[in-house]
Order: sequence, then C-alpha cells, then structure tokens
Amino acid sequence: MKSMKETMDLFEYNAQAQLKKGSPLAYRMRPETLEEFVGQQHIIGPGTLLRRAIEADQLGSVIFYGPPGTGKTTLARIIAGTTKAHFSQLNAVTAGKKDIEAVIAQARSSMGMDGSRTILFIDEIHRFNKAQQDALLPAVEEGVITLIGATTENPYFEVNQALLSRSRIFQLNPLSKQDIEQLIYRAVKDEEKGMGAMQASITPEAVSFLAELSGGDARAALGAVELGLLTTPPGADGKLVLDVAAAEQCIQKKAFRYDKDGDAHYDVLSAFQKSIRGSDPDAAIHYLARLLEGGDLKAICRRLLVIASEDVGLAYPSAITIVKSCTDAALQVGLPEAQINLAHAVLVLATAPKSNSAATAIGAAMQDLHTKDIGTVPLHLRDSHYAGSQKLGHGVSYLYPHEYPYHYVKQQYLPDALQDMHYYEPADNKNERAIRDYLGKLKHEI
Repeated sequence: MKSMKETMDLFEYNAQAQLKKGSPLAYRMRPETLEEFVGQQHIIGPGTLLRRAIEADQLGSVIFYGPPGTGKTTLARIIAGTTKAHFSQLNAVTAGKKDIEAVIAQARSSMGMDGSRTILFIDEIHRFNKAQQDALLPAVEEGVITLIGATTENPYFEVNQALLSRSRIFQLNPLSKQDIEQLIYRAVKDEEKGMGAMQASITPEAVSFLAELSGGDARAALGAVELGLLTTPPGADGKLVLDVAAAEQCIQKKAFRYDKDGDAHYDVLSAFQKSIRGSDPDAAIHYLARLLEGGDLKAICRRLLVIASEDVGLAYPSAITIVKSCTDAALQVGLPEAQINLAHAVLVLATAPKSNSAATAIGAAMQDLHTKDIGTVPLHLRDSHYAGSQKLGHGVSYLYPHEYPYHYVKQQYLPDALQDMHYYEPADNKNERAIRDYLGKLKHEI
C-alpha cells in the first residue's frame, strides 16, 4: 500500500504532467539536460567554466543576462534537475521581501540540520528594488544561499553593486538562425513533447523564414510554429504542411528587442554615433532604423545635434545648421514621414569630413578648469560699463581689434596662469587648413 507521501507525489506528478501537456510548445520543448540545450556554446560548451561548475554541482552565485528566449530560465531549470542542493525559485514580479526572508530562513535551517546547500533562482531579478536586493546580500555573502539571477536588463545598471561583486555574470546572446532552425525541426518531429503526433511537416523555406524573423528568440519561433500547425488545414492529399504563406500569418513582425528605457537603447545610440563618426552611411542608416523602431524622436534629434558639433564640427560648419533644420522638421511632421528628414541629416553627417577639434578644445579647457590654477580675468578684459570701473583698472588698456588693420591686434586674452595654453588645434581638413592659415597669418605676419 502506498504511503500518503507517495500518493501525493503521484498526484503532483500527474498534475504537473497534465499541466505541461497543455502548456505552450516553447515550454514543453525546454531542454532538461545540457546535452539537449541549443546555443550559448560560449558559456556552456564542453570545457567551459559554467558547464564544469554545473556538472560538478559546484555552482557559485551567477547572473544570467540576455534577451528573451535565449535560455536563461532553461539553464536554471537544468541546474535544478542536476544539483543535490535544495532548489527554490522566486519571480521578482510577484515576490516580496517576506518571500525572500522565508527562503533564507529555510536555507539556514537546512544548513544547520544537515549542512545541505540551497540554490535560489530569481527570475527577472532586475525588478527587485534596492531593499529587496539588499535583503539577499547577507545570505549570499555567508554562503547560506547560492543565487541564480536572470535578467533581460544590463545587470550593471539594474543589480546592486554588492550583489554583482559576489556573482559571476554570464551573458547569453540571441540564438543564431541555425540554432532556431534546429529547435523548429526538433519541435515539429518530437512526438512526446512537440508536435510530432500531428504527423505534420514544415517546408525548409518556412523554417528559414521563421528563424530569420524570430530575432534570436526561441520562444517566438516555437510559438509561431505551434500556431501555424494548429491552424493550418491539411492539403488535398490529407497531409498538413506548414509553408511560408502560413508562417507569414503566424509571425507578422520580426521580434525586435528595443526598450527605450533599457541598455539596448544606449547600445544602439552608441553604434549609431560611432557609425556616423566612422563615415559609414550604410551602418548609420541601419542604426537610425533601429532607433526609429523605438519611437523616441527626441533622443535621435538630440544625438544628431551633438554629432554635428562633436564629430563633424569645423570640418563642415554648416552641418549643424542642416541638422537643426532636419530635426526641427522631423519633430514637426512626426512619424512616419520624420524618418526621411532624419535620414537626410544622418547621410549629411556620415558623408561629411570629420573633425573633433571643437570637442577636444572644450574638453581640454574643462579639464584645466578642474585641475589647474586658472588665475583671474586680466584687468584690461574686465567689464568697464559701470561707474568706477576705471578706478579699478577694468578695461583701461583694452585694445579694440576693429580699429586695427585686418581687425586684429596682439594682446593677452588668457589669464596669466594659462597664457601659454593652446586648446584649439585645427584639424587636417580643407576648412580647418584655411583656419590654420588665417590664424597663422594674423599672429605671425601682421
């Protein structure tokens, strides 16, 4: 006769089996071993640190960071299935500080009773506030719990520095097209967990299409496969074939990871500016398209105005005027037409000669401001438009340049402490060569 515990275990097993049976395809197809896991070979390939730690059941605290559908939760579940430690799971969306304290209390009890370890997996750990993250710290530091955190956001922005210093970060990348294709074929053929019982097939063109449009997200690809197979009627021959036409209906838009409040936004902005700076109009237009997908016109306009002075600057002084006109027009007309105005500005900047002399000059001046004795404004340059200023010597010996040939006269402008400093160095482009020649003529020939 079965004990009550055995009966409950049986009931729980049957309930979980039924739940999984009715779950989405992506959930059912989750790998249960490292051998089944697809992709991320840079962190779990044979001989890698993470794989050795999992196989030896000696995992330290880790944070898995990467876009959706790349295997963060799956890795945690594989660890749960292989470790001898107690395994607890919380989701930061629904869990609170009391839930954390309860897990830690149980972990302390288990460690005290038989020395057993506890692994705590926290999904979406970036959603925990500072107080909740701080509640984890003592237990992690003492080794009472081993933390596994999963996040789609940059942990260096979203996770407390104290927790980061006690954890190893593993970054998961979007799955490659070949990885997604492998998962699709596996899901279509698997009769136990996948769609194999339907005796359906999928054309290579449909597989390629879905893999391309999924954006490296296995969950999105498998969701489209499931929807397609469940809604596509059999052909005249009675066979169910998922082709490109049907696949297009199931994944109408590429899964595009873009959160204007997250680190992906700043990564794209960075690549955008560096592409313009590098005079690559094709890459610049590509990243403009990504930014437009995020829908934040003001952020794009602000960055373009910065680039016009920081990276093009005096090599093409009119760039700032053109960009200002384009950004004003973009903000006035709005999307989708604004994309043309912004493309105009991007191509002007990307194809213009480059100079960072303005940025370098003000950067050097600001550095001196904070690190050197900068002295006082020379007396002859001080304001003399008030009664008594001349008694103080303000402006008395100032020479008015417009009264001299070529509107120039030699006199000291920098403070005494900085009078030999040179902040602006004309760059080697047509416009600034002319500037260099002009300044040289004023200072040395006149």
